[in-house]
Amino acid sequence: MTDDAWERRIAAAWASIDEYDDDAFRAVVDDLAAELPAGHPVAAFERACAFDSTGRPDLAEPLYREALAGELPGERRRRAVIQLASTVRNLGRPGESVELLIAEQGRGSDHLDDAVSCVLALALTDAGREREAVSVAVGALARHLPRYQRSMAAYARALV
Repeated sequence: MTDDAWERRIAAAWASIDEYDDDAFRAVVDDLAAELPAGHPVAAFERACAFDSTGRPDLAEPLYREALAGELPGERRRRAVIQLASTVRNLGRPGESVELLIAEQGRGSDHLDDAVSCVLALALTDAGREREAVSVAVGALARHLPRYQRSMAAYARALV
């Protein structure tokens, strides 16, 4: 389990990412992750995020999988699925990304729904399913429009 002080420190590290070069930032996150017990899923998740954010999705992927296998708690679990799906898409496996995200949509709804939809739209595009991608994007956007929500949601459904 992480404590509030550790959570504040990892949040501060992420807030200052632009102050570091890639290797230095990964070292900051790695040092914080090392404070957690060996095999802690949050440590794997934070390390994965650091690799992903510094252009190393190949090293992030196994850490996301480790974090998810370790029963990652709370919001981090959904973020790990979204980020893993984005990573595998970037590694040339959009079909796997689509599968992960569709499964995630079935797990419930929260404030990260639009992030799921956004990455799903990108993955569908990469998988050659552009009409579905536009449908997902328009459907997600429709909820935020000040007007035309019903018609845009209907147009999104009509695309597929």
